[in-house]
Amino acid sequence: MNPTGRFAILIPVYNHAEGIVSVIERARPLAFPIWVVDDGSTDGTAACLQNVPGVTVLRHKKNLGKGAAILTGFAALRGTADWAITLDADGQHDPGDIPALIRAIPMELRPIVVGSRKGMSGSDVPWTSRFGRKFSNFWVRAAGGPDLSDTQSGMRIYPLPESASLGVEARRFQFEVEILVRARWQGIPIREAPVGVSYTPGRKRVSHFRPCVDFCRNTGTFSRLIFLRLLRPVLGRRIPERPS
Repeated sequence: MNPTGRFAILIPVYNHAEGIVSVIERARPLAFPIWVVDDGSTDGTAACLQNVPGVTVLRHKKNLGKGAAILTGFAALRGTADWAITLDADGQHDPGDIPALIRAIPMELRPIVVGSRKGMSGSDVPWTSRFGRKFSNFWVRAAGGPDLSDTQSGMRIYPLPESASLGVEARRFQFEVEILVRARWQGIPIREAPVGVSYTPGRKRVSHFRPCVDFCRNTGTFSRLIFLRLLRPVLGRRIPERPS
């Protein structure tokens, strides 16, 4: 049996003018509302989205980060959707895998469902993605988060409004690992379901991951989470939230 509730597709995008329309068109057959958050793109993405019918577009005036874009989407969907299905704008995800993610939601539970990408050991997969996944999986566990095979996958289903109120501080790529840790701390179930991934040779793929900068940001995020985990007994398991 499938869970009840209203689903919406949420796509954060930053400078993916060449691929965002294709991602949207591949998601249309699912017949879910599609929301795109343009995180301050400067490459013509905004102009591309103006010509796409049947899509709700939100825009940040400047680039604030992937996590900030997702939170903007969560806030906009409040009251209109019970679940947000996130897709990356670079085309690596197959929207046809979304029904499998939905089927992974147990009845009467409201988990976060993460799409565990298959084939991530292939030679066509960037080394930064392979290394980053292993690095992230280890430190998510060390911070008291769930034991998952793919903590960096951007293809997920989030329960709303629960996911918007976890006090996540990270606003860039690190948002996606911090929310898993904080969800585990707060007792929100987390599930995985296998999904495909495409790093097709010859296809231009735009990635905004910067190995040095984002490694430092990841290290800072995990250090903060581990510190908070150690403080939990002192705080009575209450984790301070990000100031408003």
